[in-house]
Amino acid sequence: MSGRGDGLKLTPTELSAPFMNTEWGTKFPPVLTVDQAAELLQVPKGTIYDWSSRDRLRGCGRRVGKHLRIFRDRLLQKVFNEGLNHE
Repeated sequence: MSGRGDGLKLTPTELSAPFMNTEWGTKFPPVLTVDQAAELLQVPKGTIYDWSSRDRLRGCGRRVGKHLRIFRDRLLQKVFNEGLNHE
């Protein structure tokens, strides 16, 4: 999921449109737990922790005590528009 060279760039509307539906909006609120983020991206939650520890999710979330909270739209923008492998 590098996001480079494939021409895929989602607009803010495209990123948020699926969550206007009540079911998806409830299941994946604007601030996600690690479990929700993993389910949304269809990856193991260990992958989310790994990306976070390697600073691949910079700008996508914050630690709240010992818990990681992730901003849904920023996460999707990072994955689809920027990629996780650029630094």
